[in-house]
Amino acid sequence: MRVLVTGSAGHLGEALVRTLKERGYEVVALDIQVSDLTTHVGSITDRSFVKSCLAGVKTVFHTATLHKPHVATHSLQDFIDTNITGTLNLLQESVAAGVERFIFTSTTSVFGDALVPPVGEPAAWITEDVVPVPKNIYGVTKTSAENLCQLFYRNQGLPCLILRTSRFFPEADDSKEARDKFADVNLKANEFLFRRVALDDVVTAHLVAADKAHTIGFGTYIISATTPFLPGDTADLRIDAPAVLQKYIPDYQAEYERLGWRMLPDIDRVYDNAKARNELGWQPKYDFKTMIEKLKTGGSVLGPLAQLIGSKGYHAEKFSEGPYPVDH
Repeated sequence: MRVLVTGSAGHLGEALVRTLKERGYEVVALDIQVSDLTTHVGSITDRSFVKSCLAGVKTVFHTATLHKPHVATHSLQDFIDTNITGTLNLLQESVAAGVERFIFTSTTSVFGDALVPPVGEPAAWITEDVVPVPKNIYGVTKTSAENLCQLFYRNQGLPCLILRTSRFFPEADDSKEARDKFADVNLKANEFLFRRVALDDVVTAHLVAADKAHTIGFGTYIISATTPFLPGDTADLRIDAPAVLQKYIPDYQAEYERLGWRMLPDIDRVYDNAKARNELGWQPKYDFKTMIEKLKTGGSVLGPLAQLIGSKGYHAEKFSEGPYPVDH
C-alpha cells in the first residue's frame, strides 16, 4: 500500500516513515526540509505540489505543522498558511486522488486555557469532552484544521481521525522556569504521569487509527501515556501530588531519592487516554511505572524511537533564554 507522510523530517514524521517502511509500505515522505528519509521536498502550502505527491496514495498521515515554539518566530499568517491552508490542500487533493483515510496529528495544546483551573480548584481532568479554549495562534490553527477534517468527513465522506498528542519531543522544556527547577530527564519522567507520551506509542496510535478509520469514520482522540490517577484524585493533586502518587506507585520515591530527583508538588491537569484505548484498541507500552522500572536498570526515560531519532530542535538560530523563545 502507498501512504503519504507529511513532516517526514520531524520527530513523528521520521518515526512513522521508518516504521512504515519496516512494515513493507511504499512511503511518500513529504517535507519542506531535506532529510535522509524525505522523498518529496516542498511545502504543503503549494497545492500543485501536494497534488503531485498523492497519486496512488491510500492513507495520509498528516504530521507537518508549525509548532508552539514557532509562535515567537513566525507570523500569524505563517501559521494560517501552514496549519490551515496546508491541511485544506491535503484534504482537497486527498478527495480528488481517492485517498481512503486521513490521519491528522493534532495536539493537546488545542485545549489551551481549559487546561489550567483557577487557584484552589481541583486539577482539570481532560477528556475529549472538554471544549478547547485556544490561547495562541498555534492552538487556534490546529483547532481550525481539526474542523476542516470533520467537514471533509461530513461533506466528502473522507474518513478522518484526529489524534491530539501530548508532549513527546526530546528537547528541553519550553518554560525557562521549568528548566531552572528540574533536571530535564526528571521533568520528563514526571510528565509521564499526566502530560507526556513516548514517541513509540504515538506511532502505534497512528497505525491503529489508520486501521480503524473506515469503521469509525470520524473521531478525536487524546494520545498520552496512561495515567495512574483517577478523576477522584483531582482535588488532592492540586494540594500534594507526591502523596497521591505514593498510593499507586509507592516504589517511585526510593528511585527518585537514588537519582536525586523531585516530584512536582502539585499537578494542574491530567490527560485521560481511555477513549483511544477503548475505541482504537491502542495499547501504549510506556507510562510512569514503566519509566521507574527502566530507571532501576539504568534505562532511559525516552523510548527506543526517540533515542534513535534524537533531538531535532525547532530553529536554526540560537537564543539567549534557552533552546527557543515561546510567546505565551
